[in-house]
Amino acid sequence: MSAMNGPAVSVEALMRQIEDDLRLQLRTRILGRGGAKEYTDEQLFARVESILRRAVEEREQHSLLLPELLSDDQEWQLQTQVRFSSHRPILGKLIIAVKRRLLLPVSRWLYEYSFENFRRQQRVNVMLFACLEQLAIENARLCQEIEHLRKRAG
Repeated sequence: MSAMNGPAVSVEALMRQIEDDLRLQLRTRILGRGGAKEYTDEQLFARVESILRRAVEEREQHSLLLPELLSDDQEWQLQTQVRFSSHRPILGKLIIAVKRRLLLPVSRWLYEYSFENFRRQQRVNVMLFACLEQLAIENARLCQEIEHLRKRAG
């Protein structure tokens, strides 16, 4: 077996180049679709992409602040359970039984068809919460830096 003679390749530099190429392709595609004109600034786009990527990749649903601030999960989580109820005290049990025997089988196909869309929407909701939280963190940092600079200048 012979040793390869040639310049050493830095994996870090290669990965950075691949990431830069992918970011350029993404930016070009978004601008081609009519994306925000601010994305013509390569550094700004890289910063926005970094913030959003970090928010999506590093946050878990149960570690986000915004859902904790909402008083109840039912306010923001999609509910996929089918619940039958009736306000009628006498006929209520009969009405619920009819709904379960007739309406549930008929609507089950719709539920199964929609379930994947509900799951995707829930994922999008969590990602949006993560992005909002990351942007709030970035905003709070900037506010702290401005306050610090004002104190130093004043």
